[in-house]
Amino acid sequence: MAKEKKKSGNQTIEILITIAWALGISIVLRTFLFQPFHIPSGSMLPGLMKGDYIITTKYSLGYGTYAAAPLPFPVKKGRLFEREPNRGDVIVFRPEGDNKNFIKRLVGLPGDQMQVQKGKLFINGKAVATELVGDQEYVNQNGDNAVAQAWRETFDNGNQHIVFDDQDNGQLDNTSIYTVPAGYYFMMGDNRDNSLDSRVSVRQGGAGFVPTENLMGKAEFVLLSVDNDFALFKPWTWANMRGDRFFKGIK
Repeated sequence: MAKEKKKSGNQTIEILITIAWALGISIVLRTFLFQPFHIPSGSMLPGLMKGDYIITTKYSLGYGTYAAAPLPFPVKKGRLFEREPNRGDVIVFRPEGDNKNFIKRLVGLPGDQMQVQKGKLFINGKAVATELVGDQEYVNQNGDNAVAQAWRETFDNGNQHIVFDDQDNGQLDNTSIYTVPAGYYFMMGDNRDNSLDSRVSVRQGGAGFVPTENLMGKAEFVLLSVDNDFALFKPWTWANMRGDRFFKGIK
């Protein structure tokens, strides 16, 4: 009987050690290598859809304040092993003084002058190269069918992506000139008329200028995507996964 109790106790200890190792490995992976995020809105259409689950890489940017969120990472300024992001990268971050995660495209680097005129992006007084792709149907934030003009934007570094313009004279189609401070970045959503980004202050629900230490990870690919009727614990809804978006790269 004593041997059986001892054996049972050893098995319990082994299980606890295995769980501790698994938790430790997952924390290390999540903090230093990869982290998943869920896309809750259509602000990054057409590239990213509401219901996408994406994977970001931490090492591609270095490790800032929120690298181990919700636990604080011991970095107050800049990022440990910092790597400069490129204009056009899609990045997950936290606005200054906010506790929500945002995902937007990095369009402005420190020192840049940013402006939007008639819906077109200008960087340092020069219009970003654009090419009309055509009209594209999509489902807007209200769940209604809508049509937007799709434009291909090309930055000077060669990075290309598609943006939506669904209003001729939207609220954010004409802005003043924003000068990006040192140590900060300027972010915009690809769904230009439906994105609370750096054109909008944090106080008004936007992103404002984003400090470098608040960058969390570079979005690399869509792991899977689901529509509003999907529920993990309802197997009959699993068919509502979007089969064409598994492991889809993010541009």
